Amino acid sequence: MVLCNIILSPFRCASEAVADNAAMSASASLPLQAFMTPRRLLQASVAVALITIALKTAAWLVTGSVGLLSDAMESLVNLASAVFGLVMVTIAARPADADHPYGHHKAEYFSSGFEGVLIIAAALGIFWAAALRLWNPQPLEQVGWGLALSVASSALNGLLAWTMFRAARVHRSIALEADARHLTTDVWTSAGVVVGIALVHLTGWLWLDPVVAMGVAANILKEGFHLIWRSSQGLMDEAVEPEVQATIEQTLAGFAVQRQGVDIVRFDHVVTRRAGQRRFVDLHMHMPAGWSLGRAAAVRADVEQALMSAVPGLRASIQLLPSDVEARFFDENDLK
Repeated sequence: MVLCNIILSPFRCASEAVADNAAMSASASLPLQAFMTPRRLLQASVAVALITIALKTAAWLVTGSVGLLSDAMESLVNLASAVFGLVMVTIAARPADADHPYGHHKAEYFSSGFEGVLIIAAALGIFWAAALRLWNPQPLEQVGWGLALSVASSALNGLLAWTMFRAARVHRSIALEADARHLTTDVWTSAGVVVGIALVHLTGWLWLDPVVAMGVAANILKEGFHLIWRSSQGLMDEAVEPEVQATIEQTLAGFAVQRQGVDIVRFDHVVTRRAGQRRFVDLHMHMPAGWSLGRAAAVRADVEQALMSAVPGLRASIQLLPSDVEARFFDENDLK
């Protein structure tokens, strides 16, 4: 760093310091990123969904429980969601082209929204089946086998959901997060069903089975609406997360320069958005009008590199302006 201060400009030093810190953080997570890719995990989700469908359907057939039937119905939704998510993640990974110059990253939001719709449909189906069983209660059979099969399928879903949540944070993938949330609701569904069946077996109250199924449906209905809301925010160019915004502001502060209370280099009109795994920031950078174009461009390049090193997946766009010029940022008349 001493050599950096002697040989290079302060701007270049700040840029390299941020890049070094980001590189060390990235290298620590490389094994995790290399193995748990969104595509690979969604392929695993498809396989697990097929296994749990078989287990839960068998549990429903041996017990006749409408709660276990609702559990099996949600696993069918898991399968459809995982397949659709796999398709959308594959599309999102495509490079930018002439028709999509900013890439295909928003495809993941369609996956999340579709999954939310399927969750709501499954919840309504569970409500309907439970209402029919509440009107006409049926005794349960072979409860032990049914519970064992349900617990086994829940263990598979729980392990996969935990893995997918970790990978979703690493890859910033809403498709993985949506599938993980769906699997988590499946685990809670199974837990509620198991408790309900156990209580029916102990008390003989047959109405508990459909009532528990309704409670489970209400829980997953809430999750479905949450996923749809998250997807809509992404499609409407929601700002980056607060912690990412703070990192951007901290990085820019390292390049801002004041002398005797006068701004030499300053930044304003910082606007961010996110699209799938990508993040974008647009801003104005003000500097002395007497600087040469080459000097101004070199400083801007240092700032852009520092920002993209500090925030993985970020794309920065910086407009250069003289210190005494204020650009119009947005005017509703522009839309007329």
